[in-house]
Amino acid sequence: MDLRKLKTLIDLVAESDIAELEVTEGESKVRIVKSSALPQNQMVMMQPQGMQQYHSAPAPAAAAPAAAPVAVAAEPTGHIVKSPMVGTFYRSSAPGSAAYVEVGATVKEGDTLCIIEAMKLLNEIDADKSGTITQILVENGQPVEFGQPLFVIG
Repeated sequence: MDLRKLKTLIDLVAESDIAELEVTEGESKVRIVKSSALPQNQMVMMQPQGMQQYHSAPAPAAAAPAAAPVAVAAEPTGHIVKSPMVGTFYRSSAPGSAAYVEVGATVKEGDTLCIIEAMKLLNEIDADKSGTITQILVENGQPVEFGQPLFVIG
């Protein structure tokens, strides 16, 4: 993939509401992620021989308001249930079915809270403490990392 195509893809992501774009062309793969917290776009180009990385230039400083105060997210209070693996988070056992838990639901230790799909295996994540679900920190279908907070039990 040549640099003109890469520049066009970067501009496309920067000027649209797209948060992430991944393109595979032959054996080359390009993933461009728009970062909302930082005033820059990130692009990584992977090639079979050597895994070279290219980063796009930072966006102009005028794109982000410099004087706007940044709100710091408050640390959740209560027991935090963290992801035991990397995978995709699902709130229910099948699309269209009811979620295992909602905010305000009372759970007992051992109750199923969600499913994390990893390598085509569905892994039920159980509550490791009894209490009430006060927050659900991940959206349905979102990828999660090892140790990422999923739920807060109060």
